[in-house]
Amino acid sequence: MPDALAIDIGGTKLAVAIVDDEGTMRGRRTTATAGVDAAGLFTTLTALVDAACRDAQVAVGSLEVCGVGCGGPMRAGGETVSPLNIPQWRDFPLLDRLTTHLRIPVVVDNDAKALALGECWRGAARGERDFIAMVVSTGVGGGIVTDGRLLDGAFGNAGHIGHLVVVPGGRPCACGSAGCLEAEASGLSIEAITGGRASDAPLGMRMRTGRLVGEALGSVAHLLDLRLAVVAGSVALGFGEPFFVEAQAALDRTARLPYARGARVVPAGLGADGPLIGAAAVGWRCMGVDVGVRNTSTESGRLARPDGSGR
Repeated sequence: MPDALAIDIGGTKLAVAIVDDEGTMRGRRTTATAGVDAAGLFTTLTALVDAACRDAQVAVGSLEVCGVGCGGPMRAGGETVSPLNIPQWRDFPLLDRLTTHLRIPVVVDNDAKALALGECWRGAARGERDFIAMVVSTGVGGGIVTDGRLLDGAFGNAGHIGHLVVVPGGRPCACGSAGCLEAEASGLSIEAITGGRASDAPLGMRMRTGRLVGEALGSVAHLLDLRLAVVAGSVALGFGEPFFVEAQAALDRTARLPYARGARVVPAGLGADGPLIGAAAVGWRCMGVDVGVRNTSTESGRLARPDGSGR
């Protein structure tokens, strides 16, 4: 079977794996998102790619495509990326740097949009045409599928639910606003509020986080006529039942119009594998593999080829 290189770039960790066109993963490697500057972080990433390929016993040049899920915001197709939780990279030319280094076709998209593709392909949203996928982790992001299409937006950042205001006048957010979902419910924010690791947050904080996520999802359900939210990320999945019970209760209280009533929030079906399966789906979709979401020339970024051409 042909193989893809999958790369997930987050504020806390980098992850790489080899994923075939059936979604089977091997050679998984992870490391902390570390590097004193932009070049140093990219070196950390490329070393991780080399290690994953060694583990999977494949040569980079033999791979069909590289799919990348990266925190945002970014310019369309990852031509430049400026993840809020990765200060080393501001307007970093990720697409060009990866294409030059790997010498295989590269596709870059937002990490939460990648998750949406992965969950539609192999996870809890299989067969669904209208849903939102969320990541509640170091940061908070989202990817939206409606009428079987992944929403992009003008610069590829559609679905950024982390910057809906849920606490007016609340905590300052890295985006420059205040009271955003990311400022109140992300792992970094929880650590700042509690003074300890997010994984050690007390029950009350776990329930508050779920409630805020559910309230945000209620607004999204009304806005976009969606009835399913698939939620992943170390915070959401780590908080478990208290988080999801509160999120569903808040969604039920908030989504009251008839078409939104009964909307569901469920844990991501792929668990911790979701970001990498999703990154692979970003690449495979542009190579013509059916991942359950329609592909168009304007969706999921630009396919960059080693000769500098795009599709």
